[in-house]
Amino acid sequence: MLGNDGGQQHGTVSAGLAAAESSGPASLDTGGDAWTAIEGNPRWRDRELADIARDAGFARSLAVAYQRLGADLLGQLEGSFALCILEPASGHALLAVDRVGFRPLAYAPLGDGLVFGSRLDNIVAHPAGEWSISPQGIFDYLYFHMIPSPGTIYTGIRKLQPGEFVELRDRRLNTGFFRPLAFSEARRPRRELEQQLRDELERAVRNCLDERRSGTFLSGGLDSSTVTGVLQSLSGKPVDAFAIGFQAEGFDEMAYARATARHFGVDLHEYYVTPADVLDAIPRVTAAYDEPFGNASAIPAYYCAKFARENGIELLLAGDGGDEIFAGNSRYAKQKLFDLYGRVPAPLKKGLIEPLAFGLPPLRKLKSYIEQARIPMPARMETYNFLHRSPLEEIFNPAFLSRVDPQAPLRELEATYARGRTDSLVKKMLFLDHKITLADNDLRKVNRMCELAGVGVCYPLLQDGMFEFAATVPSDMLLRGFELRSFFRRAMGDFLAPETLRKSKHGFGLPFGLWLREDPELRAFADASLEQIRQREILNLDYIDNIIREQRQGHATYFGVMIWILVMLEQWLQSRGL
Repeated sequence: MLGNDGGQQHGTVSAGLAAAESSGPASLDTGGDAWTAIEGNPRWRDRELADIARDAGFARSLAVAYQRLGADLLGQLEGSFALCILEPASGHALLAVDRVGFRPLAYAPLGDGLVFGSRLDNIVAHPAGEWSISPQGIFDYLYFHMIPSPGTIYTGIRKLQPGEFVELRDRRLNTGFFRPLAFSEARRPRRELEQQLRDELERAVRNCLDERRSGTFLSGGLDSSTVTGVLQSLSGKPVDAFAIGFQAEGFDEMAYARATARHFGVDLHEYYVTPADVLDAIPRVTAAYDEPFGNASAIPAYYCAKFARENGIELLLAGDGGDEIFAGNSRYAKQKLFDLYGRVPAPLKKGLIEPLAFGLPPLRKLKSYIEQARIPMPARMETYNFLHRSPLEEIFNPAFLSRVDPQAPLRELEATYARGRTDSLVKKMLFLDHKITLADNDLRKVNRMCELAGVGVCYPLLQDGMFEFAATVPSDMLLRGFELRSFFRRAMGDFLAPETLRKSKHGFGLPFGLWLREDPELRAFADASLEQIRQREILNLDYIDNIIREQRQGHATYFGVMIWILVMLEQWLQSRGL
């Protein structure tokens, strides 16, 4: 906390300034006028500051930079980091996290000062604060299946967003964003772009490597296969790759991981997750997160990282990020299709298309298309959200619903979408996914599970050079027509296995819904959790009964997702004694 206490200015750093994309302890400097701490793998763009960091330590270079540049120093930083700079004499403080959002950092105003830490647990442990569970946080969790920044599960505490800083100066808090990603549609020859992609890939993989024994996550998709292949090309011996499988139809992708392993000559290590594994992991996974987290693929991510650690691996390279920088998610093509309707001349829509679509029953699909196309972005992407499929009055207990703002999630989406400095629909969606899908979800998932398993993790596709390069590839090359990952597939066509190039986007899901039907112990555990969630007066009891019935009678996977979300909420609340 930094603030006034009996006329004395003082500053203390909340315990543990982050531990995600791990590479050693935080750098700390308490000499001079500024106290500084930074965690991660930061780098200076400025040569003189880089020299100071090399000779005197990064934290000392941070103090020098703050004295010279103030908060503008953030524009000179690259890599992954969470940092704090404190000036006890003046009562000033600066907090910031990197542009990708590798590192977590949260804060809460308290009196004249600021409490902050890399984990929410650090903050709520502060004796001067009065922290309570936020109904809005619970609503946001049920909406997104995690709680996006800047929100948290606690009232009065905020998480820093990717590339965001908060500065306490003259007892006033100011927030802002530094060095926004520069999107460009400038044309360059395809061959030149493809060669730059390959150069950036090699540079990014090299940048992730250190003295630790390394391996890769390998699902068999484009990104994990690319990272594995590049690492193998740089290695003098077979790379260790780790893959997770499921004995469940439609979920097991081990064949693709094996195809990549054969193609590059890597050593593949396979582990099949079972329902018993899920039951065993839930308490540990729940406790590892400092707020409810409902991404079910955290379970296989944990077992993959744990399996790697048991095989002597200290650092895993992950392929996360490729879909969100090179346009690989199906929603990009789908929303591009919807966007075409907005370009149809109004007289044609009003005079012919819509009267036919809304007047003739056989044209129901066209009617549905028009209804969705009319919804503005980014709200249009949420039409399949559980909380949009039924009236909120049918889902939530009236007393709970009266305590939340149901429009808050969409406002946050709109605010982020609007910050994307581009007119391209595709790139505005990519910018939104940089925050929601990557920083708030996938990176939080993988970082925390690797930390739990005791292994470090690095993301080649999200290194600064790659991140910035992808933003300069023209939209119509990223998504040619409605073909996902067009540019990337063509550029890597002679590098990846044919099976990988033909593979459709699948994801890294957990067959929880299917296993609920088949495994009595897992079902009993879920039922017990749902019985407890009934008593919390968050949801209407009829809604809970309905999703259980639907899950058991024919929609196992779809409604299994919502059951998992509720189970993990209940387990997290119980883990906190609530």
